[in-house]
Amino acid sequence: MKKESIYGLTFDRMEDWLAQRGHKKFRASQVWDWLYRKRVTDFSGMTDVNDQCIQLLTEHFVIQTLDEHVKQQSADGTIKFLFKLQDGNLIETVLMRHKYGLSVCVTTQVGCNIGCSFCASGLLAKSRDLSGGEIVGQIMKVQHHLDQAGEGERVSHVVVMGIGEPFDNFANLSDFIEVIKDHKGLAIGARHITVSTSGLADKMIEFTDSELNVNLAVSLHAPNNELRTRIMKINRAIPLEKLMPAIDYYLSRTNRKITLEYILLKDVNDQKEHALELIELIGDRRDLATVNLIPYNPVDEHSQYQRSGRETILAFYDTLKKHGINCSVRLEHGTDIDAACGQLRSKQIRKDTVLQ
Repeated sequence: MKKESIYGLTFDRMEDWLAQRGHKKFRASQVWDWLYRKRVTDFSGMTDVNDQCIQLLTEHFVIQTLDEHVKQQSADGTIKFLFKLQDGNLIETVLMRHKYGLSVCVTTQVGCNIGCSFCASGLLAKSRDLSGGEIVGQIMKVQHHLDQAGEGERVSHVVVMGIGEPFDNFANLSDFIEVIKDHKGLAIGARHITVSTSGLADKMIEFTDSELNVNLAVSLHAPNNELRTRIMKINRAIPLEKLMPAIDYYLSRTNRKITLEYILLKDVNDQKEHALELIELIGDRRDLATVNLIPYNPVDEHSQYQRSGRETILAFYDTLKKHGINCSVRLEHGTDIDAACGQLRSKQIRKDTVLQ
């Protein structure tokens, strides 16, 4: 039986786990410090923790459960990691460099069942959720990479926008956020963490009622039900009539703005009439919402979709801005590598299958 990663324990659970086995509470602080500040990769490196505790931890846990399988580095400094899990599954994690710091995009599931028709992540159906330790492990793998470079850099921002629907793995997502926020460890600020959902309305309400208090982004991608259902099958179950009230609930209960993600697909959802419909849909939420326009990264398996031209993107942006909508065009990262989410994983799986 494979041992779980100790990264999956929040501080409170680690403290309780050790206390139930006869160890004083300060041991949890010691272990936590070694994991997230000194960042050891082996329990034996925890030199001020007694042998009995080290043995106990070694018997029940491992520290890291991810192995680096492939690494692609872009000319702009973006690094895409393909990690292999203990069961042989592959997941993607991306390190991006911004003026404001270093951001990591993490994956929450092996595969995805949401089935957006333009997305590489959904090419392979979900086989399982990632554990909290496997999600935290992605941040730690990237941070260890930075530590080895010796430049003193640290992960400052996290986006949960990788493979999978985060709210379909809500409990493990919550543990992950608690761990990386903890001021005794990585101390990544709540305002520097963003979770993206395809629009699971009930989970959005649960997320709002939780004490996670991090940012929310919603993958909208279309301004009406007919078009959204065509490109995002989730809209059949959760149409805009259910999604928009969940957005309103989040806005009314938090002191946060919301990001509406909108991927631009040539001649599909990028025309002026679509921009005007989007403006109408946003309505009086315009002061609390930002539209993030995303240039499309073409995927071989979804050849029916093409990237919108630069002039079309700018025209869409200008229409929104002229009507008072806060919006931006996402800065692209890693365009010279497998940039689309899930693209590197699906290519590597096909390659490995051929070689077998």
